[in-house]
Amino acid sequence: MQKISVLTFGAGAIGTYVGGSLALSGHKVVFIEQPAVVDELNRRGMCLDLSLDERRNTHQPFNLPPSRFKCVASLEEALAQGPFDAAIFALKSFDTASALEGMKPFVEQMPPVLCLQNGVENESRLAAVLGDGKVMAGTTTSSVGRLGAGNIVLERLRGIGIATGTNPVLNSLAGRLVEAMNEALLNAGLFPRAADMKWSKMLTNLMGNATAAILDMTPAEVFRHPGLYGLEMGMFREALKVMAAQGIHPVDLPKVPVRLLTLGVRYLPSFIVRPLMVKMVGGGRGAKMPSFHIDLHSGRGKIEVDYLNGAVVRFGEKTGVPTPINRLLNDTLLGLVQGRQPLSEFSEQPEKLLALL
Repeated sequence: MQKISVLTFGAGAIGTYVGGSLALSGHKVVFIEQPAVVDELNRRGMCLDLSLDERRNTHQPFNLPPSRFKCVASLEEALAQGPFDAAIFALKSFDTASALEGMKPFVEQMPPVLCLQNGVENESRLAAVLGDGKVMAGTTTSSVGRLGAGNIVLERLRGIGIATGTNPVLNSLAGRLVEAMNEALLNAGLFPRAADMKWSKMLTNLMGNATAAILDMTPAEVFRHPGLYGLEMGMFREALKVMAAQGIHPVDLPKVPVRLLTLGVRYLPSFIVRPLMVKMVGGGRGAKMPSFHIDLHSGRGKIEVDYLNGAVVRFGEKTGVPTPINRLLNDTLLGLVQGRQPLSEFSEQPEKLLALL
């Protein structure tokens, strides 16, 4: 196939996994990072532990030397390395605003952007700056751990989704990106409705995330507790009602049976669903805590909860759907992150959190 040229915002977990995998397959990849990270990556290269993927037939991490990619410290410098077929945008949602400010002087030079971020509002924020004709919705369901800048380990292999729409140019590019990503063994596929894909991914991000962070408990512990299980199911059902009010439907994502999950939550008794949730949400992460817990204890004062549970609340207000559980989780976790309450306020105290309802 014809090789593509990709600009990647950041060398975080997903950016390194996607961009690094494309570079391993011979595609041109340029990363934008902080100056200190740029110096480090240009000196030592990247390390991608993809040994979980049996197709790669190796038990050793791939060392990607600096000669196989470029890493620069500014968008202006990156665009000078172009032209690019597409940009990969996989930053944390709380970093979107600052990234958009940096894009504004270079809107005309920007290639179409594939947004792989969590949440359901980032594409519209990108389109407000770049225009609708330059934004594609995407999602990744593979789990990737970050050991350091440009140093990742593939923890669970699933895949990547890219949405098509009414723009034939973007649809053609989406097809090319899927082809390139599959050559790079990223398990990519096309989805006909962006909203269905993005909201379905957000459903999976919501489960066992905010509650585990607030209570300093593992997702498995959360789902084993009868009261917390009820809290999680109520939170999930609120999100489903908000989706339904917008005409958005759950869809299966790469190797994630979202429709089966939603059918179970809606119709099956708890004695059947609860053990499955403990295994799927808790066991799927192993000993790793969910992203909100990691962000809460990182000390950075930033977290994505307002872009997930908070988004459910905002769209609930627009559609007239009450979302008290999502509001409680969002407000409580923001209070912990912003220092309005000590981190120990609810630590291993599920009844204290449940009493707030």
